[in-house]
Amino acid sequence: MKKHLIASLLSLLPFLATAQTAILGNPMEPIPEKVTGVVAGKPPSDAIVLFDGVNMDAWEHVRSGEPSQWHIEDGILTVNNGTGTLVSKQSFGDIQMHIEWRPNGEIMGSGQSRGNSGIFMQSLFEIQMLDSWENPTYVNGQAGSVYHQYPPLVNASNPSGEWQSYDIVFSAPQYDRAGNLESPAYITLLHNGVLVLNHVEVLGSTFPQVPEYKATCEPYELRETMDCTGKLPLLLQDHGQVVSFRNIWLREL
Repeated sequence: MKKHLIASLLSLLPFLATAQTAILGNPMEPIPEKVTGVVAGKPPSDAIVLFDGVNMDAWEHVRSGEPSQWHIEDGILTVNNGTGTLVSKQSFGDIQMHIEWRPNGEIMGSGQSRGNSGIFMQSLFEIQMLDSWENPTYVNGQAGSVYHQYPPLVNASNPSGEWQSYDIVFSAPQYDRAGNLESPAYITLLHNGVLVLNHVEVLGSTFPQVPEYKATCEPYELRETMDCTGKLPLLLQDHGQVVSFRNIWLREL
């Protein structure tokens, strides 16, 4: 019995060696590209900067295509209420994104009426921004949630009027040539350095009554049907409340 077991193991050695080689490949290639990381608040060297504190050239009004009318002062961007949601001029698929935001320090409402905004991945999937410091609301509508789908694992919000940071890893949905969904979107989110969404599967666009994936769709506030199987722009929401932003950048993955 013992000899038979040894013989069986020996017969597997060529296969195991081949499998190991296939997994490891050439240990010297490919050589990862050199990238300078975040230093003193500056973005990585390969980052696409969407707001540098100076202008909003990377954004435009979601429907009219006109330049942003939001306020810029001392390197800080603030929603000009009623002027409209902004859309990025560039479209993206899989990304790592960093954005810092600050709800108004003067408490002027409660629930969804306090510091409400959002960043929409691909104009379809909203990561909620809200002043969630001692401000009860429905849990999948508080800061750090995938709106109407997933509450954050914990409430990592800073006090009202203080800066917050989001670090997002977004995997875009994948479609086959016929427009059928092959893989849904996934989101990982660190709120103020705390993991609050851990590779959650997005159920579909977050603004319809029922989440959905469609190859041909109408992104949030765009009011225009378009092909949604490839790269799409980001949206930064004007929800009629005072929210400020700084240090917006991303890396394509």
